[in-house]
Amino acid sequence: MTKKPTQSFDLVVVGGGILGTFHAYHALRRGLRVALLEKDQKPQGATTRNFGQVVPSGMDIKWQRYGRRSLEIYRDLQSQVDLSFRQQGSIYFASDDDEWTLLQELAKINQTENYQSSLWTAEECLLQYPGLRSEYVVGGLFFPEEMNVNPRVAIHRLIAFLQEKHQLSYHPNSPVIGVDRQGSLCTVTDSRGNQYLSEKVVICNGSDFEFLFPEVFQQSDLTRVKLQMFSTRPQPKQRIPGSILTGLTIRRYEAFQECPSYSNILAKGPKSPFAKDWGIHILFKQEADGTVILGDSHEYAQVDQGEILGFDTRDEINRYILTAAQEIFDLEDWTIQDTWVGIYSQCRDQDIFLHEIDEHIHIVTGIGGKGMTGSAGFSEKNIARIFNLIES
Repeated sequence: MTKKPTQSFDLVVVGGGILGTFHAYHALRRGLRVALLEKDQKPQGATTRNFGQVVPSGMDIKWQRYGRRSLEIYRDLQSQVDLSFRQQGSIYFASDDDEWTLLQELAKINQTENYQSSLWTAEECLLQYPGLRSEYVVGGLFFPEEMNVNPRVAIHRLIAFLQEKHQLSYHPNSPVIGVDRQGSLCTVTDSRGNQYLSEKVVICNGSDFEFLFPEVFQQSDLTRVKLQMFSTRPQPKQRIPGSILTGLTIRRYEAFQECPSYSNILAKGPKSPFAKDWGIHILFKQEADGTVILGDSHEYAQVDQGEILGFDTRDEINRYILTAAQEIFDLEDWTIQDTWVGIYSQCRDQDIFLHEIDEHIHIVTGIGGKGMTGSAGFSEKNIARIFNLIES
């Protein structure tokens, strides 16, 4: 293998998913020279396999603030280049009095946080969302500022934009096999022998724990999470705006855990033991072509046991999601077009995994299901921290 000439940067980011790319973005905005190394021809991990819902409303207060900053960043980027972001709002539908209580309590928290939301009656929900079943909905909580995005195109368009407008040095097909430091500089080596010198390295490795610093991950509280979802055929005429989140979501998302009644409601037990066992909550999102994405479930495995998750989908999970979704909405066509899984990493006891090999080499992963919502806002703060910069 012929050793290639060494290239020099202020920052090398390992991993071209949403978290890594926004670390690169914020460094570029600071005028730093940045290389982004992606192991595949195109990013194809959790960043491209999620719902594409940007919902700060579902996060705890800390991450809601990161998510709200992400919304600002996304709006600014979308004004410069079409990344597929659409501001159509998000709505949570309560299916019983307990869930309606939590929506009302969250609305009060939103007022304290100055985050815009509106409580809607069942009649208002039915008027705004044709196809919503009247026997399901008790009321809703609407967030007008929230957005959705097509995750299968957004990251690729963002990287191309950063290359064209911000001089990002992007290197696909570049699995990193070594990160070493000598003095004040790091050497990053990929599998083809290319080497990159930099002052700082940020490793956003998602759920790839085997290649760089595996001993760090073996001693961490990180887990792998497998999600299962599917999409329908395009709906000929029906249009469902924004992100739809439902009763099981209200019972699952972190934001509601900060509501006064949450623990008492949770103590009553799950509405569906099957849904609890498989971490299922029901989400809808319609893409621009009319397809509707539905899901999702959650299966967990330790860092060193990822193979137990497998790569197959479980028919019983899809059947449950489909049946539950049909109790919420009437679609024109329920035919399943595609089904897939996504794998991400999250921490058992922390909200994100931050680890410094030393002051120059930083690992950032385990953002969990907050990636599409929180990465843009969090990365801005983290780049300022890593480079000891005053936040803008």
